[in-house]
Amino acid sequence: MRAIALAGAVAITLAGCGGGDAGDEEAAGPAIGDPGPVHVHGLGVNPSDGALFIATHTGLFRAPQGQTRATRVAGRYQDTMGFTVVGPDRFLGSGHPDGREDLPPFLGLIESVDAGETWRPVSLLGERDFHVLEASDERVYGFGADFQTQKQALLVSNDGGETWTERDPPEPLLSLAIHPEDPDHVVASGERGVLASRRAGARWSELGGDPGLLAWPAAGRLYLVDARGVAHVSDDAGESWGTAGEVGGEPAALDAGPAEDLYVALHDGTVKRSTDGGETWRVRSAP
Repeated sequence: MRAIALAGAVAITLAGCGGGDAGDEEAAGPAIGDPGPVHVHGLGVNPSDGALFIATHTGLFRAPQGQTRATRVAGRYQDTMGFTVVGPDRFLGSGHPDGREDLPPFLGLIESVDAGETWRPVSLLGERDFHVLEASDERVYGFGADFQTQKQALLVSNDGGETWTERDPPEPLLSLAIHPEDPDHVVASGERGVLASRRAGARWSELGGDPGLLAWPAAGRLYLVDARGVAHVSDDAGESWGTAGEVGGEPAALDAGPAEDLYVALHDGTVKRSTDGGETWRVRSAP
């Protein structure tokens, strides 16, 4: 069972996600037609209007409140691998450019202050591709590969991503969540299990449990959705877990909204929402 769970957990991060090779650049801009959202990498809710944003291999999409159909933002096909909403209309991202743009294959950390309409480089342009990206105020955590060496590492920033310190987690990370009241305290899912650090990634301990995707909307409610689609909840920062419900498929991305509701993307592009702590899930956006 652990081998099955591990294989599924690795698939969460790797399915449809490439590095900086030619395949990524070719996929960034389709020759014929619009493929729509393919391979969801990240989710986020914009506090300014409650719209759901869906970061995918083929661009960023927006589903307004009350609508289940998401539309492409700004007509762009940027492969947004890492994605997080940090404030009203303010997003951070990483990944690979739209194939029509004259940019290096690794975008480093990029920022949008107009809800994804435009993006600007913050740091590490051409150097880093973050597949895991989370932020709390000026603290930013990013896990991804270096362009030159292809080495994966966890980087931590205290100034909004302008400068970074490299950390050494005990295993590659699939997901990371920041304590809502303490940016030094993080829980991460590795390829083998769940890890915790109370020193901003400088030191780690093993919590046990199967890997999965994490969201931490409130201090006493940490959520994990495993590779089988089972949602778990912890009231003690991951020391112990209870079962909340099932999302109905293998998860590709997980996030929490401003009202502590939960959003999960499945590998077919469907995004579901839970307003009761993960017990039940309803379709929020359909591909």
